[in-house]
Amino acid sequence: MKKAFITGIAGQDGSYLSEYLVNLGYEVHGIIRRNSYVEGQQARLTDINTNIKLYYGDLLDQSSLEKILSDVQPDEIYNLAAQSHVRISFDIPQFTTQVNALGVLNMLEAYRKCCPKAKFYQASSSEMFGNSIDSDNFQRETTPMSPVSPYGCSKLFGYSIVKNYRNAYGLHISNGILFNHESPRRGSNFVTNKVVKTAVEIKLGLTDKLILGNMDSYRDWGHSKDYVRAMHMILNYDKPEDFVVSTMKTHSVREMVEYVFKKLDMDYNDYVLQDEKYIRAEELKYLKGDSTKIRETLGWKPEYTFEMLMDEMIDSWMERLKSNK
Repeated sequence: MKKAFITGIAGQDGSYLSEYLVNLGYEVHGIIRRNSYVEGQQARLTDINTNIKLYYGDLLDQSSLEKILSDVQPDEIYNLAAQSHVRISFDIPQFTTQVNALGVLNMLEAYRKCCPKAKFYQASSSEMFGNSIDSDNFQRETTPMSPVSPYGCSKLFGYSIVKNYRNAYGLHISNGILFNHESPRRGSNFVTNKVVKTAVEIKLGLTDKLILGNMDSYRDWGHSKDYVRAMHMILNYDKPEDFVVSTMKTHSVREMVEYVFKKLDMDYNDYVLQDEKYIRAEELKYLKGDSTKIRETLGWKPEYTFEMLMDEMIDSWMERLKSNK
């Protein structure tokens, strides 16, 4: 039985990845941070909690990482933990950088010291590209990277140090450059789930307005379930390489809002307001990933369309909020 170790296991991607690996017969281990409100900390893991082993640990606590990796001796490591909210990274830039940059370095050092024969996957981000776009309006593995947020800058360090350790020490380490991916498990302070949750609340008479920031930025949105499959495929490729993971389609926030409200038989213009406090200090205007490499090399392709993703999120919030009324 293969052993997998996951940081960020209680998050959206970590929970879906855990389920996926458990179904493949893996022994799954992961770390969670100590939290004063423990009741909701493992909510995404409820259905598989008996099949995984959890430990307290933190990317900023080198001793905890080394102890756990030494004890577990995993075959595969998935480093998904991060301060992952781009807008909030402007409010807490130092913490974001400590976790997303130094945290990756801590993981690599613990990995190199304790279980160097394992394979290592690093969750990198399309935010590293910033507003750099190739002439055909795509971003791909060769597109120059010029991030426009503390989050993107910190992720670029993590991406770069992974490549450095791969080359310097001959380790099997791969980057997945994932474009935006969502699901019903996404936190409701992220724009997709914020829009869907609030639209359903409006439909049910629980609130009367939705407040957003920039509605004219474009994102390449996929489903987290598709993207955790890609993580596993990337890690198990016989060569450590870097892959863009994307749907190769882009939609504006405005288009997403219009789709959700129309699905609920409402006109978003009647309910949506904009507030500058939700606008980033420097905006990332357009993301659309070219995932040709992973499609041709590993045979990956997404199963969810943008519409299927949004519909699933709408249905999920409708079920949850109706049951709470």
